[in-house]
Amino acid sequence: MRTNTPIYQRVADDLRAEIADGTRPPGSQLPTEAELQEKYAATRYTVRQGLAALVNEGLIVSRRPLGHFVRDIHPMIYRPQQEFRQKAPNLDIFTQLLEDEGNGRQPSQDIQVSIVRPPATVKERLNLDDEELLAARLRTRYIDGEPYNINDSYVRLSFVQGSEFMSPEDVARGTNQVLADLGKPLVRALDEIYVRMPRPEEVTRLKLGPGTPVAEHIVTTFTFDDEPVQVTINIVPGDRHVIIFERTREWPPAESVETK
Repeated sequence: MRTNTPIYQRVADDLRAEIADGTRPPGSQLPTEAELQEKYAATRYTVRQGLAALVNEGLIVSRRPLGHFVRDIHPMIYRPQQEFRQKAPNLDIFTQLLEDEGNGRQPSQDIQVSIVRPPATVKERLNLDDEELLAARLRTRYIDGEPYNINDSYVRLSFVQGSEFMSPEDVARGTNQVLADLGKPLVRALDEIYVRMPRPEEVTRLKLGPGTPVAEHIVTTFTFDDEPVQVTINIVPGDRHVIIFERTREWPPAESVETK
């Protein structure tokens, strides 16, 4: 018997175990606060502490005034290495990745295009002068109407002014192909991944629940001449994605070179 365990933690532990073993399936409603108070001989404040812990873990959601429900989570497979593997010329990479999953979910995007001063993160990676302006293509991506991730791209304005890159519409052939057609083919990428808590504007754009961490995936892409052309900042909520990297090993391995 867990006599030394705080009551709020017992509430959270018991409900978490029932969610994990399927006793409480996705979408099901939890007992009311009054029912939990009676079961654990606890105060309303204590019960709410236990429920809040599960909300912060992303396992349940509060739907006032109905109560608390088990979250129905359908994570998207996020493959950073797919950036240069677009197979269908009439599908952008987000739509293509979702179609590859084959589960019938519907993708959509909200796209905003603007001319901006370079954020410090982008200025450093693109080696920009103080006076240079950027074209910013800010995308919030949705699956079945729910915001799933952020994909914000920044390119020198002088590269893309007057092109499709500046249109706030889906570009079916992909903006990477637009850049290639403008003489800036992207052939190498440097990927950086940081795991952190979201910033307030990211919480708003992605409608994140309390305690949801994000992965920030920054991609700097280069031409054949190693010229940095584009910085893309992806914000990937931890409760909606599985990040998968695929690697191939040369076989048989190349003969090692003996050092003298």
